[in-house]
Amino acid sequence: MRIRCGFDISYLCNAPTAMSFLLSVRPEREPHLVSPQNITCEPFVPMRGYRDGFGNRVKRILAPAGEVSIRADFTVEDSGLLDEADRNAVQHNVEDLPDDVMVFLMPSRYCDTEHLSGLAWSLFGNTRLGWDRVQAIVDYAHDRIRFDYQQARATRTASEGHFEQVGVCRDFAHLAVTLCRCMNIPARYATGYLGDIGVPIVPDPMDFSAWFEVYLGGRWWTFDARHNKRRIGRIVMAYGRDAVDVAISTAFGYAGLLKFNVITEELPEATSHTRSYSTRFPATALEA
Repeated sequence: MRIRCGFDISYLCNAPTAMSFLLSVRPEREPHLVSPQNITCEPFVPMRGYRDGFGNRVKRILAPAGEVSIRADFTVEDSGLLDEADRNAVQHNVEDLPDDVMVFLMPSRYCDTEHLSGLAWSLFGNTRLGWDRVQAIVDYAHDRIRFDYQQARATRTASEGHFEQVGVCRDFAHLAVTLCRCMNIPARYATGYLGDIGVPIVPDPMDFSAWFEVYLGGRWWTFDARHNKRRIGRIVMAYGRDAVDVAISTAFGYAGLLKFNVITEELPEATSHTRSYSTRFPATALEA
């Protein structure tokens, strides 16, 4: 299966502004690129990249004053298979975890384990260790939060999402990640493309999606608390402790969002699903 991915995002800067972007696919997916993943900037400014501490590819620019647009349009080869699953995947004792996995047990900005640990143990302390415990957490987060695109808030923590019972995909992911960490299951936040492939097309505007992964049985496994089902065609852009580590853009100064357009398109000859969304926004400062 081939999947077309892309974006067209514009900002308004009132002065030259340093910006960074996490919009490239993960290095693990680069061998699957069918066409080059060229990220362009209009007007043209030099762009350089580096890998952050989680192995994500980051781009940096000095955006000029005025409107600046960041664009890409590329195709990725995908297996067309559902997310992998293994109900027998075991949970590790903390002392046996690899050193580089330990950070995904710790609290982070949006994953405030200190506020949810007691709840987690009361709800999941008697569940079967491993896959079944994670699935119980996913079921709970999926049922607890109501999806509402209009209720997105960049500062909402996992405990606030649990209390308010409303949010978007990042809030589902933050709650599930936090509850997993409370139960000593390493969990990391993931962001990327997820189109309506193999499922009915929904009316919500296309956006980058958030899900999470847990470390069981010596490897990472994908879970999705918002959809609570295995899906086809996830294209990961970045991993981190939570959304703060994988912000699609960070502006070191004023940068108002003007246009936001994301495309995920399945490209088999027989079937093609395309969803895109484009709008103009008032010039408001972006949050990291």
